Amino acid sequence: MSRPNRAVNGPAPGVALQRQSGSGIFRRVAEYRAWAEIDLDALTHNLAIVRQCAGPGTRVMLVVKADAYGHGATAVAHHAVRCGIGALGVGNSAEALDLRESGVRLPILILGTVIDDELGPCLRNDVHVGLHSGDRTRSLERLCAQMEVVGKVHLNVDTGMGRLGVLPARALELLSEVQRAPHLELAGVMTHVSAPDGALDPQTARQLARFDQVLDGARAGGLLCGWIHAANSAAIFTGLGRRYDTVRPGIAAYGALPAHLPGAGELRPVLALRSQVVFLKDVPRGTPVGYGSTWRAPRATRIATIPMGYDDGIPWHLVGPAEVLVRGRRAPLVGRVSMDYTTVDVGHVPDVRVGDVVTVIGRDGRGGRGEIRLEDWARLAQTIPYEIACSIGKRVRRVFAGGEQLELPAQVPRAPSPEPSPAGRPPRVRRG
Repeated sequence: MSRPNRAVNGPAPGVALQRQSGSGIFRRVAEYRAWAEIDLDALTHNLAIVRQCAGPGTRVMLVVKADAYGHGATAVAHHAVRCGIGALGVGNSAEALDLRESGVRLPILILGTVIDDELGPCLRNDVHVGLHSGDRTRSLERLCAQMEVVGKVHLNVDTGMGRLGVLPARALELLSEVQRAPHLELAGVMTHVSAPDGALDPQTARQLARFDQVLDGARAGGLLCGWIHAANSAAIFTGLGRRYDTVRPGIAAYGALPAHLPGAGELRPVLALRSQVVFLKDVPRGTPVGYGSTWRAPRATRIATIPMGYDDGIPWHLVGPAEVLVRGRRAPLVGRVSMDYTTVDVGHVPDVRVGDVVTVIGRDGRGGRGEIRLEDWARLAQTIPYEIACSIGKRVRRVFAGGEQLELPAQVPRAPSPEPSPAGRPPRVRRG
């Protein structure tokens, strides 16, 4: 090993984007400090699996909230449209309007609530709105009348989530109000399954029984029209995808479904997260590294610094031995993760150089040992894969690859569930 405390630095190699044969993983060398590779072919594959679970004629509403769970909502949404999905689900009005501004024309539903000042831009751009209360029904009707538009709404029935939505006892009353409102159109009825294990949890059956009771009453009263949807990723993969005419896959589309759920092994990770070595230092035994000097070198070794930290998706609080891949070898993180940098012990990895790619999530393509998955980081941080993916900050460049092969047929809705009126081509997005 080289003399202790000798710093090694130098220019990064040239830029290349290449598809590694047989792996389906993409590797960026090494233009960016940190980048996320988004494999659109893997997204296509996962959506095809969702379609198989949901059955023919079931509409797929891909959930792209939180920047498509950190994957890049605009590119993901446009690719999903090319794949033939039927609709998009978002978390708030800004996400919906960004997609409209990018040219997405198919139906977009705001799954959460919308504050009053956001309603006008949503209505002008034909965004579907979740409906949760009688007060909102009446205020929305007044606003639509003033704007001379028809607002498309989805009644959210709270069957057990307890977060948003009308209780089942009042659902038919609200459906009657919507039917009487000349400027509102019922585009759907929905509920939210609370159990992370879908149908494997008895609570889900109780929730859907309450939902079915509402639907039966609505049918009997001639109040039901539009889409019916309840199944999220866990519900789809535990046998509930065919229960209604629309499904709402989220994390499953990105290949991070919990491994114990049926069919999870068929999905492919869409995201790989990478950085590069920007600094190398040979240190003697006992050298402290990181804030608080919580780690000291147990032997003479080499420390690699990568320009990624907790703003870029590496959890600050790790409760186990976290590793990354460097030159096909696993290398442990040492010292505390900081906002902008993370340090790695590479003393056992031969020939590490400044500019070498470091794989934080994914495979590195050198034939080394295994793969690091979102689920691995989530386990070490005692959290869920959603949080890890959503924490990948804006300064991490998203690099999209693949997407030439489209395997999904166009959506064909079931005959008994009429489509809401076509979105048409909305006007230029106005946010005020």
